Amino acid sequence: EALCDIARAEGVTTDWLLGLTQSETDAADIAPALEIERTENGHGETLLASWHQQAIGYKIRYVPCTVPDLLRTEAVTAYEFGQDESAQAAAKADQGRRQLDYTRRPETDMEVCMPVQTLEALAEGSGVWSHLDANDRRAQLEHMARLVDELYPTFRLFLFDGRHHFAAPYTVFGPQRAALYLGTLYLVVNSVEHIRALPRHFDGLIRNATLGPDRAGAHIEALARNVRERPVTAS
Repeated sequence: EALCDIARAEGVTTDWLLGLTQSETDAADIAPALEIERTENGHGETLLASWHQQAIGYKIRYVPCTVPDLLRTEAVTAYEFGQDESAQAAAKADQGRRQLDYTRRPETDMEVCMPVQTLEALAEGSGVWSHLDANDRRAQLEHMARLVDELYPTFRLFLFDGRHHFAAPYTVFGPQRAALYLGTLYLVVNSVEHIRALPRHFDGLIRNATLGPDRAGAHIEALARNVRERPVTAS
């Protein structure tokens, strides 16, 4: 953090201060403490792929907004975006495939924390999932359960009780950056001091998880077996 402050004040790069480069004038390399990155037109997916690539070898901590991208089926991705946003759905599906490939690398270390109620709502077909076919909901849960078991231990899923704990969606890319997802944009944190606060929050979610990686897959399988068609109500 001190090096970044010196570099910004003097208009030089941190690499030059550390003797890693001969260039001292490319101040564009000095990232501000906070940035806003917009996600329109699939740009968010490109950013995420780049951030994941740059964080190879570091632990990734991820709180998804719904079903984690790398665990989604194409049917769920298409349902969330709809026919009018087919290009975005395709970009999101491609992002999920890239993240899955990334997670299968032997050097990957990724932890995901999410509310258990997100998966319960999916199984019940309630809330945002109320118009998703039961077969698609069941297939999503079965797919997720398989991957959670297959990817362990390099990928670890923790489920916490959303009635007692809250977390906005965010990803911590090791010590390099953190990105908070705000819907149509990311709030990107580059300050070391602020990045450190998010893993501490994430560790609190893990400590309070009701289900750890050793039981998450079995729990999701049980939810899949209990998926039922929602009754049709008369209009």
